[in-house]
Amino acid sequence: MITTNQTDQHSHMRREIYEQPEAIARTVAKHLKDDTIFPGELDAIESAMLNFEKLIIAASGSSRHAGLAGEIMIEDLSGVAVDVEYASEYCYRSTHAAVDPIVMVITQSGETADTIAAQREALTRGLKTIAISNVSPATITREAGAALITGAGPELAIPATKSFTTQLAILYLMALFLARKHGRMTSEVTRTHLQRLLRLPDAIENNLRTWDDSADRFGAAQSSAEKFLYLGRGVHYAIAREGALKLKEISYAHAEGYPAGELKHGPNALVDEKLPVVVIATSDHADPDSVLRYRRTVDVMKEVKSRRGRLVAVATEGNAEVESIADHVFFVPPAPELLLPIIEVIPLQLFAYHIAVHKGYDVDHPRNLVKAVVTE
Repeated sequence: MITTNQTDQHSHMRREIYEQPEAIARTVAKHLKDDTIFPGELDAIESAMLNFEKLIIAASGSSRHAGLAGEIMIEDLSGVAVDVEYASEYCYRSTHAAVDPIVMVITQSGETADTIAAQREALTRGLKTIAISNVSPATITREAGAALITGAGPELAIPATKSFTTQLAILYLMALFLARKHGRMTSEVTRTHLQRLLRLPDAIENNLRTWDDSADRFGAAQSSAEKFLYLGRGVHYAIAREGALKLKEISYAHAEGYPAGELKHGPNALVDEKLPVVVIATSDHADPDSVLRYRRTVDVMKEVKSRRGRLVAVATEGNAEVESIADHVFFVPPAPELLLPIIEVIPLQLFAYHIAVHKGYDVDHPRNLVKAVVTE
């Protein structure tokens, strides 16, 4: 067990972070049978699944960040166009002229008022909906055309941890499902992707204790900072957003997630010796596009360092280059580019947790927040 700064050792949040390998494995098993993804679960909207032109994802908070990652997973693997909306804004947007979308709503509780309203608006427009929820039965799943339930189990801490990573797992399965349906992927290639997904829980389990120890040390070093920047490229931008949200929720420090390439377009003015910059610098060495994104990210890290910014990085195991630049590095096991988000968010959850603990805050019940936002 961690022996330093254990004021919140038995928190629900920390326990739920540690439950993620099992939750992810349970989620995949729930929606996979003999290499068939979502067996029978989307039959109720089968005709819409054959003809839709676009997928609209409506969600709020962490669930929206899962949607942002899911957008890239689905577009890259299946070629289906995806737009991600704030659930609270969806009802006020114009109708989707000349487009016949399916609307996917994502919510931890299944009772999020904004997300329920977004789904009801979609249904009023005559659209088919898919709800991803951590809870069933719930209002959103009862009203949806089809429902996909995560295997996270009850999540008692207000900050989303295992509900977020299990949402990512379902979205990755959706990307594979649509890739097969649209003829973009053979059954053999799909099976290879599924095997890599199935290996994630063990990879996470084997690293949790190391990440926890590192997060305790790094959190102690950065706990006095009042503002943070989180940077990521491509699918990792969603995780930068989520890492920043976790920190805001429980440590009350101001944090913002940006695309790494946007640093020079304004946020660079904030960089000085007092600002921790958290950079997601992982890469899939088998993917040339991933390697290119990584190289550009390293250039940004060097820029931050030249301006005396403090660097906390998440990097792939064995990356000596990032280790030579950053002040602190979380190392994660190798994984395909589009599966890295499920792994790399977990050390960021622990980093936020330990900063909050070092400040003496209640991580399970942060001020002004509730688990389910049931009023608009």
